[in-house]
Amino acid sequence: MLLRRHLIPTLSPGASSFPHHRATLRLSEKFILLLILSAFITLCFGAFFFLPDNSKHKRFDLGLEDVLIPHIDTPKEGKHASGQPFSPRRCLWAESGPLWIWAALTGSLLPFQMMKHAWDSYRQYGWGHNELKPLAKKGHSTNIFGNSQLGASIVDALDTLYIMGLHDEFKDGQEWIEQNLDFGVNAEVSVFEVNIRFIGGLLAAYYLSGQEVFKLKAVQLAEKLLPAFNTPTGIPWAMVNLKSGVGRNWGWASAGSSILAEFGTLHMEFVHLTYLTGNPAYYQKVMHIRKLLAKMDRPNGLYPNYLNPRTGRWGQHHTSVGGLGDSFYEYLLKAWLMSDKTDTEARKAYDDAIEAIERHLIRKSNGGLTFIGEWKNGHLERKMGHLACFAGGMFALGADGSPDDKAGHYLQLGAEIAHTCHESYDRTVLKLGPEAFKFDSGLEAVAVRQNEKYYILRPEVIETYWYMWRFTHDPKYRQWGWEAAQAIDKYCRVSGGFSGVKDVYSSNPTYDDVQQSFFLAETLKYLYLLFSSDDLMPLESWVFNTEAHPLPVLHLGNITLPGSEPARR
Repeated sequence: MLLRRHLIPTLSPGASSFPHHRATLRLSEKFILLLILSAFITLCFGAFFFLPDNSKHKRFDLGLEDVLIPHIDTPKEGKHASGQPFSPRRCLWAESGPLWIWAALTGSLLPFQMMKHAWDSYRQYGWGHNELKPLAKKGHSTNIFGNSQLGASIVDALDTLYIMGLHDEFKDGQEWIEQNLDFGVNAEVSVFEVNIRFIGGLLAAYYLSGQEVFKLKAVQLAEKLLPAFNTPTGIPWAMVNLKSGVGRNWGWASAGSSILAEFGTLHMEFVHLTYLTGNPAYYQKVMHIRKLLAKMDRPNGLYPNYLNPRTGRWGQHHTSVGGLGDSFYEYLLKAWLMSDKTDTEARKAYDDAIEAIERHLIRKSNGGLTFIGEWKNGHLERKMGHLACFAGGMFALGADGSPDDKAGHYLQLGAEIAHTCHESYDRTVLKLGPEAFKFDSGLEAVAVRQNEKYYILRPEVIETYWYMWRFTHDPKYRQWGWEAAQAIDKYCRVSGGFSGVKDVYSSNPTYDDVQQSFFLAETLKYLYLLFSSDDLMPLESWVFNTEAHPLPVLHLGNITLPGSEPARR
């Protein structure tokens, strides 16, 4: 760990050092590049032969042996507790050429250093609080966490710390969780948010490190969430009091409804809970939701965002692949992937939903930009949210296995969404994307309303860049990711951490003074992975939840989850 830190050069905030190819290079410059390449190869082989072998840690295979910056504690060969093999370290940089080697190295170092700054600032000014106010240099929280300090940033950041090799920081977080994380508090929390951030984060930390405390805490929290399912339909309430078990829905939701993206984004975590504990309740709860939805009529094949948990009827007919709907579709696909592609019921539901979305919501603007609109009471609103930009990566991830040999079509659709979302960044002053952008009245990929011009450190565009890079290796996705990383570091970095900005079209923006926990969980993780080897967290072995917490594919074989029917391909 100490060796690795000393090898890392310093990048100044906002430094603009991304390389560009030139038509010609002088002989002396070629010689210097050859020297740099030789040094890198020497370092790579040195890592292979001389870094110590520490195989005592039992954990799932991260593929850390191929990370661009060698991790000292990665076993060179052998198998971990899951029985999956480790592969030896090898140098994977040659595929891109010497200039892209440097790009990849500096690219992975910048998000690493950003993570260090974000974590160290939180450690100093907001430790134990849910989030951080980096300008005021004090703790911060929102109503999704209730009135308790549950250390959301600690739990959300654990796996990012581990993947980056920040094991001292990971240990600090683990100690806080062991000594302070208590779910027996009188706090009303969002079922969805604590599931994806806390249960997802704790499960990922457990699978990566093998430390039992994380599994124990995840199960303790899950037990506190189960009363939320005590409704006439089994569709859970949006919020539940961790102490009393009393649930309710958001007051602003249509006719007292639950939200599609909230009750539809529990499957991955709850299946793993049943897998780890043998308790069928978790699996049965989420499968009941799936079966209920399968029986319901869907207008134009679309899932409305609102469902009343008392009556089982749809609320307002509003369909979105952005906020309120997004991760429901994501989890249909990922349920299939996580099951080692045996959950064909989930795959069919995903394919049917995407077909309806493509027919009714996806359009091409006059300027040739593909976007995903929102369906409201029979009308298509030509506006796309930053949250919907995750869909480019989803389409690419789901391309393999598409019906009617449409894999190429969906990979291309993912590329078109990625391009549109990049344009939403590139058409701002700060080169950071707004919360929502329109395609109307001659304006394309531009925010119109003042309350849609903010950027709160969101990850969805970078998430799509990462998936598109993994599936195409088109260097433009690393270029775009580098641009985003530099813009965040230049305009969002403050002395006490990172803050969102209120207007991405202003050359002198004001801050919102919040360092979101998902910035550590998602944005910085996806940036780091974008510039790392494909063998770091390989997609054949890991499925990322909607908060970017990696959960392993369950190779169940002939094993049947308690409360389930035998899997069928």
